Amino acid sequence: MQNAFGETQNIVVLGGMSEIGLAIARRLITPATKSVVLACRRPDAATTQIASLQREGVDVRAVAFDAADTDSHEAFVEQLRRDHGDPDVVILAFGQLGDQDRFDEDPATAVKVAHVNYTGAVSVSLHVAKQLRRQGHGRLIVLSSVAGERVRKANFVYGSTKAGLDGFAQGLSDSLEGSGARVLIVRPGFVHSAMTTGMKAAPFATTPDAVADVTVRGLKSGRRIVWAPGILRLVFAVLRHLPGPVWRRLPLG
Repeated sequence: MQNAFGETQNIVVLGGMSEIGLAIARRLITPATKSVVLACRRPDAATTQIASLQREGVDVRAVAFDAADTDSHEAFVEQLRRDHGDPDVVILAFGQLGDQDRFDEDPATAVKVAHVNYTGAVSVSLHVAKQLRRQGHGRLIVLSSVAGERVRKANFVYGSTKAGLDGFAQGLSDSLEGSGARVLIVRPGFVHSAMTTGMKAAPFATTPDAVADVTVRGLKSGRRIVWAPGILRLVFAVLRHLPGPVWRRLPLG
């Protein structure tokens, strides 16, 4: 739980291999931090990630978590509480990008990605929210995407999952009002990371560290939604309202 000064003691990264999630956790660690949990499918492969977060007095460890196995999420969140105490900040950072051409040829693959990105995120977020509501404090950071602001034909399966997740997170945020718990929705643009290696960068491309900086500032200022970089809020204020024929002709895929 938070100490008397409201400093973060326990951090959880759901999707513990995520470069953005790790960058956010790294910036949240203070002398008051006691534990950082990296929840991922293969905790044995997270040695580099664990080392990047280790500080004196901070217990950093990886635990098994499968976003697709929604039946396990309730027990997973309860085990986190028993092993590490009340979570102060939970970062929902997992997700799969996939390939739209493959989705078109193999719809079953699209369904699997949609299940992880949306259904899995909804499931674990509701269990986390239940715990935060019970303890009366805590923050859930949801990594959304500008891809969900107006879904592009080049990646419409992925974009639709982010659109759904973003809407869900907004509703969850409203439902927690007055409970002491809050949700921060982060909408990054194109992020240079392992997931996007080899892809053509979109305008206003950013980095995991830059997204983390925006996120932490948003937490400290009590924001509900942040964009990374901030200029994308203005860009999509225009793009969101373009007529369909114009939108489809834009060189965005």
